[in-house]
Amino acid sequence: MDVFTTKSGRVRGRRAARDGGIVAVLGVPYAAPPFGARRFREPQPTEPWDGVRDCTAFGPVAPQSAELPGAPSWSPGDEDILTLNVWTPADGPGDLPVLVWIHGGAYVFGSSAQPDFDGTALAGGGLVVVTLNSRLGFEGFGHVPDADAYADSDADAGSALLVPGADSVLPVPVSSAAAFPDNRGLLDQIAALEWIRDNISAFGGSPDRVTLAGQSSGATSVACLTVADRARGLFRRAVLHSAVNAFATVEQAARTTAEVAAAAGVPATRAGLLAAPPEALVAATDRVCERYAQDPGSGQRHYDPAIYGPVADGVLLTADPLEALAAGAGGAVELLVCHTTEEYWLLDAVGSSAKITSEEQLAAFAADFGLPASLVEGHRERLPDAPLLDVYLSLYSGLLFAEYSTRLAEAHALAGGRAFLARFDRRRDRAGGRVRAWHCADIPFAFGNLHEESVHFLVGGPPGAADQELSRRMARAWAGFAAHGDPGWAPLDGPAGGGETVRVWRTEEEEAADAARRPGGARRADGVRRVEDDRGAEHGFRDLWRTAGLPLLAP
Repeated sequence: MDVFTTKSGRVRGRRAARDGGIVAVLGVPYAAPPFGARRFREPQPTEPWDGVRDCTAFGPVAPQSAELPGAPSWSPGDEDILTLNVWTPADGPGDLPVLVWIHGGAYVFGSSAQPDFDGTALAGGGLVVVTLNSRLGFEGFGHVPDADAYADSDADAGSALLVPGADSVLPVPVSSAAAFPDNRGLLDQIAALEWIRDNISAFGGSPDRVTLAGQSSGATSVACLTVADRARGLFRRAVLHSAVNAFATVEQAARTTAEVAAAAGVPATRAGLLAAPPEALVAATDRVCERYAQDPGSGQRHYDPAIYGPVADGVLLTADPLEALAAGAGGAVELLVCHTTEEYWLLDAVGSSAKITSEEQLAAFAADFGLPASLVEGHRERLPDAPLLDVYLSLYSGLLFAEYSTRLAEAHALAGGRAFLARFDRRRDRAGGRVRAWHCADIPFAFGNLHEESVHFLVGGPPGAADQELSRRMARAWAGFAAHGDPGWAPLDGPAGGGETVRVWRTEEEEAADAARRPGGARRADGVRRVEDDRGAEHGFRDLWRTAGLPLLAP
C-alpha cells in the first residue's frame, strides 16, 4: 500500500509515473505552518494526525510572486508550506544513502515541486531522495527588529504574544533576541534535517548517511549549514552547485527591512511587519528590486537586485561560509563543489541582469564592485572577438558564482577537509544561436530529468543520446559521493591550480572534439583535467582571479 509510519503519523505515497519501482511520498509536513502566532519565529513541530495522511501531491510553495513552468504558484492563504518529499525504492534493502535537496531561486522564489527536481531517477540509482520547501523572501530572510510594542527588554521570558490575525496566543520568550530570529529559512532547513534524522529509516534511508545538496542560493544555504554548529551531525557530506557570493551583516539586513517596510507602507518595526500580510511583503520586495534595476546609480544591487540572503546574526552564523570554511568550521563534512562555465549568461537571457553594452557602463560596474583594471583587461584580452556584454557576463559569472564556488572547495581543502571540484561545460550549437553552459543547466543532468519539457530552455531543447550519457555519468557521481564519498575523481589537496584535478562535465562528443584540437589529439581520461592549465574562458579565468582577489558580497 506504500504506507510509511513517521513520528507524527502514517503517510501514503504513490508509485512514480516514470518508474513503478519507486515510491514518491509528497507534501509531508516537517514543521507547523509558520504563520499566525508562529510568523517570523523558529519552525515549530507539526501536530500529529490520526489515520493515514494522503501524500500523493506536492504541498503549497512559500510566498513568492514567481510562476515557474510545471510548478505550483503561491496564493494568499497557502500556509502549510513547510513540507518535504521523499522518493525511495519500493523494495529497497534499507539503510540507503540519503540525498537532501535545497532548491535555488535567489532566496525569493522556487520550490521542491519544480520538475527539474523530481527524484525518481536518482532513487532508481540507489538513493533515498528528499526535496523540501522552506521560507523565502522576507518571511525566511528578512530582519525583524528585536523590540517594539510587543516586547521590551523588561518583558518576562514566559510572556505570550498575540499576533494580529492569529486565532491563538503562543507562549514565547519575548525578551530574547532569538524570539524573531534571522535566517528563518535556514532554520527551516535544519528542522527538515532533524525530521530526516528521526524518520528517514522508515523510508529505507540511513540517518547516518545523509548528503545535503543545493544549487545557487540553495548551495549557499548548504554552505551555511556546513559551518553552523546547530546543524552539526545532521549530514556528513555536501554537494554545492553554483554557490552564490552573497552574505549580509545584521546592519545590512536591517537596511533592507527599512526599504521593504517603506515600500509596503508599514513601519519598520516588529508590529508593523507582523501587520503586513505575506502578499504585501512579497509585492514590496518586488518594488524594491525593480527600483534598483531601474537606477544605474544605485551601486551593486543595480546589476542583479537580489536583496535577501543569509545573515551573520552571531547566533546561527558568525561569518561568510568562505571565511568560516577557511577557519576549519566545515569539520569532517566532505564537499563536492561544481559550477558552470558560463553562469551569468542565463540571467542575461531571462532579463534579470543589467545590460552592459558601453565602456562607461563596464567601468562603472568594475568600480561599484571594486574590481581592478587588470582583471577587466585580462577578461577582455581572452575574449578578443566577444561583444562587451560578454566581457561583463564573464566577469559577473566569476564574481557571483564560479570563483566563489571554487574558493569554497579550496578553503575546505586547505583547512584539512576533503573536497572535490567539478565544472559543467556542456554546450550545444543550434539554429538561432549557441546553447551556453549557463546557470541551472547542470541540474537536470544530475537529476536525470532531461526529458522534462520545462527544462528544455535550460539545456537547449530535447536531449540527444550524448546528453543522456552525460546525465548518467553525473548522476552516478552524485550517487557515488553520497554512498561512499567518492564521485569518481581525486579530491583537492590545496588550492585549485596547484596540480590537482577537476572533473569537467562534457559530452563524449565534446571531449572528442576538444582532443582533436589539442597537439597530438590526446584525450583526457573521462573528463578529468589538470587545473594548472585553466586559463581560458571555459575554465573560469582562475589565474586572473587568483591575482585580483575576490570581494565578498552582500545581497
